[in-house]
Amino acid sequence: MSTQHTYRVIVRGSWRELTDGARRRLLAEVDDHGLAQHRFTPEGSLVYDRTLQRFSYRYEIVSDADEGEEMAALLAEELAANALDALGYGHGELRSTATDMDTMKINRPSRR
Repeated sequence: MSTQHTYRVIVRGSWRELTDGARRRLLAEVDDHGLAQHRFTPEGSLVYDRTLQRFSYRYEIVSDADEGEEMAALLAEELAANALDALGYGHGELRSTATDMDTMKINRPSRR
């Protein structure tokens, strides 16, 4: 049995071929998708601005440590693509970065 690790993944992309209806929906909800609302969650957190050029999703993925950051990144990209497709939002190629939270070193200030 493999150990489970928690990965934080940021998926980035660009909007492509948005319909007029999709643009109206995105702009109507833009205030709900700013950086202040950006969280790492299993279902993903979408962030974009009024320019409707680029977006990002933040995911928290729990998977086998043996599969590593690369697999967590691929899973998050698939989740993001499926979510955007379900909403009818066109997008270009997705890129992602993943961080293994279980192996991340935390630098704490030293006590004097």
